[in-house]
Amino acid sequence: MTAADLARVSCSAFFLAGLITGWWKYRCIAASPTATAPVYVDICHRAALMYAFACLVLAELASLSAWPAAVNLWAVGGPILFFALALASYAVHALLADTDNQLAQPHRLGRHAVHPAMVKGFMVLLATVEIGGSAVLAAGYLRTLTVTA
Repeated sequence: MTAADLARVSCSAFFLAGLITGWWKYRCIAASPTATAPVYVDICHRAALMYAFACLVLAELASLSAWPAAVNLWAVGGPILFFALALASYAVHALLADTDNQLAQPHRLGRHAVHPAMVKGFMVLLATVEIGGSAVLAAGYLRTLTVTA
């Protein structure tokens, strides 16, 4: 599987997740006296749709990159892994209804506290991998432009 294929398959999965969580969001709104969905149901829905389209950007950059296939695969796979982990955390918080801000202290997961260093470490790793992978692909595309110019 190429990096672009991985990104397109992931786009399909995130888009489907966005549609399913959209139905979940609708059901919450329909059942709510204030016609609102819980914060993390809304976040999960919106993030799934945004990640779907982000995967299309990754697919395009990977298909245009001058880097070797293995580099492109890692540069696409890393961000997609963290998109999925973030989406899973939103879904868990939505199901548990344990917070309206997962970054507010004390960090909660259900009835349990999460050490702030774990949350911060995850966020730093997420940002590093998502930005780094995207930067590698962007550089690969720019390299293609300079090679052909």
